[in-house]
Formats: sequence, structure tokens, C-alpha cells
Amino acid sequence: MAALLLGLLLFAMQSPPLPSRPLADGELSLPATSSPPADNGTTSHPNGTLQQFPQIIIIGVRKGGTRALIEMLSLHSTVVAAQNEVHFFDWESHFQKGLSWYLSQMPYTFPEQLTVEKTPAYFTSSKVPKRIFQMNPNIKLLLILRDPTERVLSDYTQVFYNRLQKHKRYQPIESVLVKDGEINLGYKALNRSLYYTHMQNWLQYFPLESIHVVDGDRLIKDPLPEMKKVERFLKLEPQINASNFYFNKTKGFYCLRDHGRERCLHDSKGRAHPHVAPAILQKLYQFFHQPNKKFFELVGRTFNWN
Repeated sequence: MAALLLGLLLFAMQSPPLPSRPLADGELSLPATSSPPADNGTTSHPNGTLQQFPQIIIIGVRKGGTRALIEMLSLHSTVVAAQNEVHFFDWESHFQKGLSWYLSQMPYTFPEQLTVEKTPAYFTSSKVPKRIFQMNPNIKLLLILRDPTERVLSDYTQVFYNRLQKHKRYQPIESVLVKDGEINLGYKALNRSLYYTHMQNWLQYFPLESIHVVDGDRLIKDPLPEMKKVERFLKLEPQINASNFYFNKTKGFYCLRDHGRERCLHDSKGRAHPHVAPAILQKLYQFFHQPNKKFFELVGRTFNWN
């Protein structure tokens, strides 16, 4: 009897963590151990779980709502998310480590479950689409987008608070948006909102049917309809329902309820944007008008963007 108990204890100590939700911002995680992938792109464990290459990747966009999307998608029992943004396909230092390292970053799942990872920078990196295609041309891609102007302001807000917390100097928003009276084309956040340009690159490798565009503005205001569309795109059994969401009046956005446990996104989400002069906002709306129109034509959909 004592030998049996000792054997069970040793097995439990060696077992990998069971599938769980992605970590919230600021939580800690232990590094995964690396092992070479098997021929089918998996590494397995005697307890029946295994590491698989993702069948789903959330490719972006930065400040588009990727954290909310992956948290909501993780409500589904079939989906298990990687704990961190892996940055495998866009960071050379990671890409050079090879697919065995990438596989080691994936969560342990049961064979019938699907693995998802998110790295928002993938969408705007020109080299990423080809690299993902070479790994799996049949992968399902999720892209969540917001009004391009709102996304730029959120991008600035994140950098602003990061520099503030580190006691670093920051530039007023007007000085980064406008240069010599015109839109500052050198501001990287503007480029990230030129969705048409980046989408063209992805469509060189993947058909439009492999990329589902989530309306980030609608996801914030009314998450359930958008998540039902995601379920259908991924051909998942319908599970996510109205009981999984509740509106938090204090935070001003929807939080999640999963098997009686409630959780909200990190406090860094949903921060108020700095005030921007109406004249500058108008310049931004005009700047994005044509690129937005081209994007709508490219994907065959329209969005309620200014």
C-alpha cells in the first residue's frame, strides 16, 4: 500500500499542468520544458495530455482587443490557450530556436482539444504570414480590429502609462500625431492601423475563408454575438452563452463568469484616452478614410468606423 501511494505521488509530481485559462496580465508562469516534436507535431505525456502546435492563432491587432478575445474564447471547454504571447514568428531570437521550442511553449491539452496562441504583433509583421503558412497552411486565423483612430489612441495610451510608471519622459499626444501641421507618417502606431496594407500581405498566403475578422468595437459593447460568430468559424460546439458575461458598472465593460467564478480583464484594459483636439481627430479620420474603404472592399465587409 505504501509503495502504491509513493508511486502515485511521484506521478503527480511529474505530470504537466492540466489545461487552464491564459494568465492575466501581470501573473507569473513557469517556463515550459522543451522537447523535440514527434512526427505529428506533438509531444505527449503518460497522463493523456499532450503539447500540440496551435490549430488557431490570434494574429492581432495590437490594442484591438486580443486579450479580451482569448479570455472569452477560453470559456469554451474545447479551447486551451498558451499562457503568454509567444512571439515565435516575428522575433528572430525565438524563430531561430526552431519548431521544437515553439511546441514547448504550448499548453498541455487532451487530444480532442484545440490549442490557441495570440501574438498581436504578427498581423503587422511582413515576414509572419509566410512562416505560419509553412508551418500549417490550413490553420485558422483570428484577427480582431477596432476603429483605426481609436486603436491609435489606445496604442499611445499604453505607451504613455508604461513610461509614466517607469518615471520616463513622454511626448504629448499632439506632438506624436502631428508634425508640421500634418499627420506624422513616421509614428508607428499609425502604420499599425493601416489594416488594408497588412491584410494584403496575409492574403498572399491564406484565403479569406481562413481569416475571421472579429469586430473589436462590438465585442466590447456586446460580446456574445461576436463570440458566437467565432464559434461558428472554428466549427466548435455552441457553448458560450449569455450567462458567461456580466456588465461591471465600476469598470465600464463586460467581465466573464465561468462555472461560477468571475473575472475581469486587467486594470490596464479600458483606460481613458487622453483628450485630443477635434481638429486633430478630424485629420485622423480623413487620413484613414481611404485605407478603410479599401479594407472593406478587400474583406467584403463594412465596419462602423469614423
